[in-house]
Amino acid sequence: MLSSWILALLLAGASQGEGSPILSRGRIDDDPAHPRCHASTLVESPPGSNRLVAAWFGGSGEGKDDVGIWVSVRPPGGSWTPSVQVADGQRGDRRYPTWNPVLVHVHESAPLQLYYKVGPTPSSWWGERIESTDGGLRWSASERIPSPLLGPVRAKPVQLPSGRLVAGSSTEDDGWKIHFELSDDGGVTWRRARDVDHRRTNAAPFGAIQPTVLRHSDGRLQSLSRSQQNRIVESWSTDDGESWSPVRATTLPNPSAGVDALTLADGRHLLIYNHSERSRTARSKLNLAVTENGSDWQAVAVLEDQPGEYSYPAMVQTTDGMVHITYTYRRQRIQHVVIDPKELRAKPIVDGVWPELSGRR
Repeated sequence: MLSSWILALLLAGASQGEGSPILSRGRIDDDPAHPRCHASTLVESPPGSNRLVAAWFGGSGEGKDDVGIWVSVRPPGGSWTPSVQVADGQRGDRRYPTWNPVLVHVHESAPLQLYYKVGPTPSSWWGERIESTDGGLRWSASERIPSPLLGPVRAKPVQLPSGRLVAGSSTEDDGWKIHFELSDDGGVTWRRARDVDHRRTNAAPFGAIQPTVLRHSDGRLQSLSRSQQNRIVESWSTDDGESWSPVRATTLPNPSAGVDALTLADGRHLLIYNHSERSRTARSKLNLAVTENGSDWQAVAVLEDQPGEYSYPAMVQTTDGMVHITYTYRRQRIQHVVIDPKELRAKPIVDGVWPELSGRR
């Protein structure tokens, strides 16, 4: 009998169509110890190895006290290991839910870091961090991140040529507000950048959280965030993340769902998101778009378009040039998709309308 992984690859190949950039798809740990999971993160660890580490939160349901952080490892050319819980929210005699892990590996001699949130709700949680010196097999005790810092709140930080890490973060205790945290020592210490202006003329402020960051060839940084206004919103920095322009809407829809973006080695930028203006219960279409300038987005693939939730994506490009994507699959599994960026054949997205992609899923 074919393994579930091989069967998934065959089914994927049958549905992708000729010319699709999708090379493979399959679920991580198809028999996990937790019934529900969400919010995956992905990293090449160590850098340059083509070895992947993924993490997510899992338990009986989002916000439940038994939800912990789980990790799986995929060696080059190999299969994902069974997932292992590496962190929980046990603090004294009480256990809190954990949320939104983010993996960071700055360079080969640095430890692999895993940032995550602990607390009853997103409006009252705090940041914690653990480290691994063996590629995610064993982990340190947790360290609480000192307030008012939180650490990266969902998407991976971007590393600048100077070595600086720029991490998107956000708070929900006084409305939805994005901010950015900076590290100039490889993630050992962090500080907050200047506050971002969320105001709009003659309208309520943008409610935005969970920014992801792109680095443009001219040195500018662009953040893209989930919002409460049915649009992906953006902010720009021209000083390596120290300050950011006021938040403004892009032309791309957003159903109050997380997004992730990635600057490719060739300078193009990928965005994975749910192309819908509908409510957060309608995350059934997951889309991949590309741009060269951060503004003119083009459609390249629809990763999911069937009933169910497909959300909270993460992306990395490994040393071999392939793009690896993970995302929530119906709140039951984490899906892993491999993309060949050389095969991105695009059609413009005009006024937020997704074009037909003939022959491609």
